Amino acid sequence: MSDIRFDRAASGIVTLTFDAPNQPVNTMNASFRASLHEAVERLKVEASDLKGVILTSAKATFFAGGDLKELSQVGSADAGKVFSMVEGLKADLRRLETLGIPVVAAINGSALGGGWEIALACHHRVLLDDPRAKIGLPEVTLGLLPGGGGIVRTVRLLGLEKAMPLLLEGKQLSPKAALEGGLVHALAATPQALLAAAEAWILSHPSSRQVFDDEGYKVPGGTPKQPKLAEMLPVAPAMLLEKTKGCYPAPVAILAAAVESLQISVDAALRVESRYFAQVATSQTARNMISTLFFQLNALKAGENRPEAAAPVKVRRIGVLGAGMMGAGIAYAAAKAGIDVVIKDVDLTAAEKGKQYAEKLLDERLRKGQIDDASKAALLERIKPVDRYEDLAGCELVIEAVFEDRQIKKDVTEKTLAHLAKGAIMASNTSTLPITSLARATTVPANFIGLHFFSPVDKMQLVEIILGSQTSPETVARSFDFVRQIDKIPIIVNDSRGFYTSRVFGAFTQEGIAMLGEGQSPIAIERAALQAGMPVGPLAVSDEVSLRLFSLVRKATEADLAKAGKELPHHPANAVIDRMLNDFGRPGKAAGAGFYEYPKDGKKFIWPKLSSTYRGEPIPFDDMKDRLLFIQALETVRTFEEGVLTSVSDANIGSIFGFGFAPWSGGTLQFINAYGLRAFTERARELSSRYGERFSPPALLIAKAERNEAF
Repeated sequence: MSDIRFDRAASGIVTLTFDAPNQPVNTMNASFRASLHEAVERLKVEASDLKGVILTSAKATFFAGGDLKELSQVGSADAGKVFSMVEGLKADLRRLETLGIPVVAAINGSALGGGWEIALACHHRVLLDDPRAKIGLPEVTLGLLPGGGGIVRTVRLLGLEKAMPLLLEGKQLSPKAALEGGLVHALAATPQALLAAAEAWILSHPSSRQVFDDEGYKVPGGTPKQPKLAEMLPVAPAMLLEKTKGCYPAPVAILAAAVESLQISVDAALRVESRYFAQVATSQTARNMISTLFFQLNALKAGENRPEAAAPVKVRRIGVLGAGMMGAGIAYAAAKAGIDVVIKDVDLTAAEKGKQYAEKLLDERLRKGQIDDASKAALLERIKPVDRYEDLAGCELVIEAVFEDRQIKKDVTEKTLAHLAKGAIMASNTSTLPITSLARATTVPANFIGLHFFSPVDKMQLVEIILGSQTSPETVARSFDFVRQIDKIPIIVNDSRGFYTSRVFGAFTQEGIAMLGEGQSPIAIERAALQAGMPVGPLAVSDEVSLRLFSLVRKATEADLAKAGKELPHHPANAVIDRMLNDFGRPGKAAGAGFYEYPKDGKKFIWPKLSSTYRGEPIPFDDMKDRLLFIQALETVRTFEEGVLTSVSDANIGSIFGFGFAPWSGGTLQFINAYGLRAFTERARELSSRYGERFSPPALLIAKAERNEAF
């Protein structure tokens, strides 16, 4: 039993302590499964002479979940092997919960995924009351479903209606929420109290068994045979399809397994769950999502691309220039992380609005019970509104979040630098203007960098760190540390117009607008984006950003290129944008009129005149979906080819968290890998011949396709 310690006390209680050697956390790998089988076999032999069993952990957390490295390497041909593996695990858990003696989980920290499934196989669950501890089944967020009995036991314990959010959304619960939701039975203040509570419960419940194994047990809310639930079930798949757009097999399988499990015995239900698990776990979608949203994301957060030029540091005081929504959001995120923030605007009234924005966010969290009054007051105390540059003295980092105008940014940068100490970092939140050109406003360009946040900052996790041509590795490293300190996800890119995220996002919106100009149905364009896996259609998101901003960025780009004797390549979307602005006066949502109408007392809807203004022969719907995905993937390859991107993980993570590229795909470059380099290149050529040169595969893609070499 290399992963589990078997300790039998004089009281007749056995404690199984999970303690995987040479690992910081316990995972459900082959070694653990073998240890569990050995432990259960021994318990079966000794059960008649035992009082009960306690499951706990020697690690800082209870159990981290399944072995994702193992799952990332399986394909559809391995479904039988995966089915057998998970059936073996579940057989041991089922034997554990039917030993005929009490079984208690003493959960000393987070128990997620497979770890929580182990806890669910216990009769009683006591959780350490630590705010850092989380319990739940987040498998769906990685394209998987709970395969260790999580669906079957959760549905039987809570009923279908209450179980669905936990299973379909992968919600993680705090100790308090887990107790209130009936998933744990008690909380313990200390590790010692945790084990004492587990032992006491065993001694006072000598004939314990799983509640759903009791004869006559009724599932909360009933089964599909009962009229109330039967009436709801036909609607559920349609609602799920509306949410997933058919891109994700896991939620569909979870719903099917949950409903079917209530109509058969526990043991039969566990087998049904295993079949669905094997089907989903060996899908390409699961491999895509595990690769990017687990391995690449965790490596990136751990500093895979961080320069080693400086030791890790923590920022104590920052400045933010501009108290608009972006600046206020940055100030809130920093203050939330315990950093003192000086937020400056043209006058104190404007600066105070930045603090009021933070107060509004805190009031919402207070209403939901996520914080208390003291926490709110402490965070607000860290935000200081000012109207003088002198008040920025002592800031280790200043982030300008002013209007996207080169001269304004130059002015505030020069005035700020006059008051900063040597070595302080000056950062720009620009989304399009090259950092090297903005750094000309400073005499120390090595300390100048781009920190591109995404709106709304309190919800968007990504920060794009942009290097100017003279930005030092130390500045990059310190900026990376700041982004992690405020609990954001950093990607690092080199300088260019639009960098990575804005550039590829622009390609997406332009393609949708170009299709409109060809006479494609605006509704079909939006649906194509949604069914491809994008969170919002290109016309809707263009309205959000503003067509006027698109026009200003284009004109600024044209002016900069003209100085260098170059021209901006023509894009068919430009004529549509100009007409919407100049002929129709419809710049977007903020003006109440864009591609959509925005009634005061109703939902937005496509401007009816669009369909009559732009008419043309419809193209295949699959072409529409591919155009919207391929144009983003191709533009990503071009940024890689040009050296703007240097990391596959930055490309994939940046695409999902920055501009919502279809998460099922694993990101822009993983989308190409999964499609197959050669097949993707051929499809790109086909799209190019039909819709324009912009779909022509870049040289880097062609070379990789010829070698059949993945990104």
